[in-house]
Amino acid sequence: MSDALSVGIAGAGSIAFGYAAHLINRGHRAVLWSPSGVRTTALAGGAPLVAEGALSGTFHPGVADSAKALCDGADAIVLALPMYGHKAVFDALAPHLCPWQTVVISSHGAFGALYLRGLLQARGVDLNVVAVGTTLLTGRQTDATTVRVNTIRQRVDVCALPPGPQPLSTFAALFGDVAVVRDGLIAIALSNLNAQNHLGIALANMTRMEHGEAWSQGANVTPNVGRLLEALDLERLAIARAFGKEVRTIFEHFHLSFHVPVAPIAEMNRQMAAQGTGGTGPASADSRYVTEDVPFGLVTTSHLGRIAGVPTPLHDAGIDILSAMYGRDFRSENDLLRALEFDTMTRADLETLCATSQGETV
Repeated sequence: MSDALSVGIAGAGSIAFGYAAHLINRGHRAVLWSPSGVRTTALAGGAPLVAEGALSGTFHPGVADSAKALCDGADAIVLALPMYGHKAVFDALAPHLCPWQTVVISSHGAFGALYLRGLLQARGVDLNVVAVGTTLLTGRQTDATTVRVNTIRQRVDVCALPPGPQPLSTFAALFGDVAVVRDGLIAIALSNLNAQNHLGIALANMTRMEHGEAWSQGANVTPNVGRLLEALDLERLAIARAFGKEVRTIFEHFHLSFHVPVAPIAEMNRQMAAQGTGGTGPASADSRYVTEDVPFGLVTTSHLGRIAGVPTPLHDAGIDILSAMYGRDFRSENDLLRALEFDTMTRADLETLCATSQGETV
């Protein structure tokens, strides 16, 4: 394998576009696949990908028209799409993945790596999977060929399945020395703070979202909202302690992701807004802050709390309130947890499933 890797990116939204620009900028070859076939139309027609902000330039990723075409010739596959699309994409990719490839799931949620490895084991294929606790960067797609990259993270939490140097070496070749290796998938599931943070932000700014306003996210994490985010974080940290896992705090998350000094969360967000990295909030109620993060983030944390015997009243209230607001049962929308039968899973079941997938003897 040469220094320049061929990377297939499953997805064609802001994170996928950002990854394509970032990977090409690092000397790799990137190919995008839009499962719907819609979001790469302009790029397939020859238009360049334009990145602005923390990463700027004009790039020319390839475009695949199928899951098979994405996998053919790829050294690595990176999932970069909302989690409500992960199961369908895993189903599409699994027949075409090969043992020498590495799959990076960023961000990983709802124990999708367990589902994917189950599909591959049914084929007798064992390949490397790197589960990442969040995205490597943040940004917004401003039109069909342009992405504004808000920040490129200095550190991200990862685990490799099976553990070992090869998948982590490939991940470092792709994205640089940014990995903080965590102790398995339970730790990674509890390392993604997006859902809890977006819960507080969406609840406090829902009318802005519904009216389609242009608003500063960082500037609107006010002291009351900041205290809610800190309280949600305490529930997540309590679950991690119950499982014996070490995960970053919300203060470490904002510090490492947005390069601001540690302070109360509202103050950190105020500084982010002042330096231009606070981002803009969703301009629609049809936002992944709710439609992805509630069923695939908050519901997963709630399940882990139940399994560990740790109450999660704020997470549960958020799920129920947003379900009422949207007229949807978000608890029922997580197709990955449903496929893994999480409703009846015990702690012993989960730990055995994770250990087996990580190549441990149980």
